[in-house]
Amino acid sequence: MATNTQDHSDDLSYLLTLKTIQETLRKETTLEESLNALLKTLALDMEYVRAFMVIMDPKTENLKLSLTYSPAQSDDVTYSPGRGIIGRVFDSGRSISVPRMSDDPEFLNKAFGRSEEELRKLGFICVPVINLRSDEAEVIGALSVDVPLIPAEDMAAHRDFLEVVAGIIAGHVAQLQEEMATQNHLLSQGLMAGGADAAPPKDFVAASKAMRLVLRQSTQVAPSRATALLRGESGTGKELLAEAIHQSSPRADKPLIKLNCAALPSELIESELFGHQKGAFTGAFQTKRGLFEVADQGTLFLDEIGELSMDAQAKVLRAIQEKEIQRVGSEQTITVDVRLICATHQPLEELLEKGLFREDLYYRINVFPIFIPPLKERREDILPLAEHFLAEFTDEYGKEVKRISTPAIELLVMYHWPGNVRELKNCMERAVLLCEEQVIRTYHLPPTLQSAESSATGTNLSFGEAVAKFEQELLIDSLKKTGGNMLQSARDLRVSYRIVNYKVKKYNIDVKKYSQTKKKTKKKLEV
Repeated sequence: MATNTQDHSDDLSYLLTLKTIQETLRKETTLEESLNALLKTLALDMEYVRAFMVIMDPKTENLKLSLTYSPAQSDDVTYSPGRGIIGRVFDSGRSISVPRMSDDPEFLNKAFGRSEEELRKLGFICVPVINLRSDEAEVIGALSVDVPLIPAEDMAAHRDFLEVVAGIIAGHVAQLQEEMATQNHLLSQGLMAGGADAAPPKDFVAASKAMRLVLRQSTQVAPSRATALLRGESGTGKELLAEAIHQSSPRADKPLIKLNCAALPSELIESELFGHQKGAFTGAFQTKRGLFEVADQGTLFLDEIGELSMDAQAKVLRAIQEKEIQRVGSEQTITVDVRLICATHQPLEELLEKGLFREDLYYRINVFPIFIPPLKERREDILPLAEHFLAEFTDEYGKEVKRISTPAIELLVMYHWPGNVRELKNCMERAVLLCEEQVIRTYHLPPTLQSAESSATGTNLSFGEAVAKFEQELLIDSLKKTGGNMLQSARDLRVSYRIVNYKVKKYNIDVKKYSQTKKKTKKKLEV
C-alpha cells in the first residue's frame, strides 16, 4: 500500500511540474528566458542537482547555445554537460542514462568541472530534443540533468519524464534556433538596421573597405543586448570600437565600465569584477562594489578576456546567464543587468583545446564576433589616421604643424606597423613634438620607421649625399603642393627657376606626375 502511495505521489509531482513548465512557456518573455526558467523549475521541483540544455546546429553540429541551472547558490561553477555524451545523443537521437558518472569512461576522462566526489555520487540523464515539424525528424538539442544515485527503475521513470518535457519544448527550441539563424543571416548580409555605410563616430577613422565593414557590424549589433566579441591584434582599436558600440546602444546614457583582464593578478580579478565583503580576505577593510554592480543597466567592457582564470570565467558565465553575482565572501546574490562587450587578441579556439578557456563561456561571448584587421592589411587608413593624430597633437601641444611631407607619407605607408594604430599614434605624437616647422618630414619619424635610403641617415652616406637627399625631399614636397608648377615652387623655396629646373633634371623627378595629381584632386572636388 505504501508503494502505491509513493507511486501516486511521484505521478502527481511529474504532472504538477509539467503544468508549471507549460505555464512558464506561455509567459510573454524571450524564448531564452523561458528556457532558463524551465531549467530552474525542473531542478527545484524534481530535486535535480543540475539541469542543462544545449541547442545545436544540425548542419555544422556546432553548439549554438548552452543553458545551465543549479539550485546550489553557493556553487560558483556553471557546468556544461559532456560533449561526448551529447554527441552520442545527437547522432543517435536516443536518450542515454548513466546510473553513476564514475562508472562511465566519458566522465572519467573528462570531468567537465565536476569533482571526483560528485562523479561517485551523481548519475546523469540526457535526452534528445527532436524537431518533428521539419520534413525529417532532426535532433536540434539535448536536455540533461545530474541526479542523485537512484534505483534503475526510478532512473528510467525520470528519463521517460524528461523525454516528455523535451517533446513539449521542442517547438520552442526550434523557434529559438531559427531566430538565431535568421539574425546571423541578416547580420552577415548587412540587411538589418544600419546595414548601409554609417558615418564613423567621433575619433573613429574608417577609410578602408575593411574598416567600413567593421563599422557597419558595430552599428548592427549596437541596438541589441547581444554580447559582442571584438577580435584583432593588440593596438587595432578594440576599446575605441567598444565605446562606439556603447554610444550607439540604448544604454548610451548609462555607464560604460572598462577592465583589462591582463592588468590585474588572478587573485584580485574576482574582487574587481564582483566586489567583496569586509573581512573577506586580508586587506579587505571595507565592503566594495564590483564592476558588474557599477555597470548595472550599462555596459561592461572586458578587454583581454582570454586572461581570466577558470574560476573567474565560471562566475562571469553565471553573471551573463543568471544575471546574478555574489561578492567575494558573501552568500547573498545580487541581480545585475549588464550588456557585455569582450575583446581579445588571443586565439580562443586554441585556449579551448588546451583547456584554458571554458567552452560554454566561449559560446556565450561569441554571439556576435567582430574582427578588426591589422593596420598593415588596411593601408588606406594609414594616411587619414596620421592626419587625424597630427591635428589632435598639434592642438594639444600648441604647435603650428600643418601637413606631412610626401616622402614622410611614403615612409608611413610602407612601414608594416607591428603595433598597429597605437604605434602610429605614438609615432605622430613624437613627430609633432620634434617638429619645429610646419611640415612633418622623414627625420621627424622614429628610427624604427626609417631605412638608410629613406631617411638619409645611413652610415654609408657622405655629408653631400645626405644633403642631396634632404634637398630632393624639399623639392618633391613643393612640387606636389604647387601641382608641378616649377615657377611657383621656385618662389616658395626662394630660389631661381633655373636652379629648380636644374635640380629636377639632376634628381630625375617626373614633374608631370604631380601636375596630374592636382588635376585629379580638382576633378574629384568638382564632382
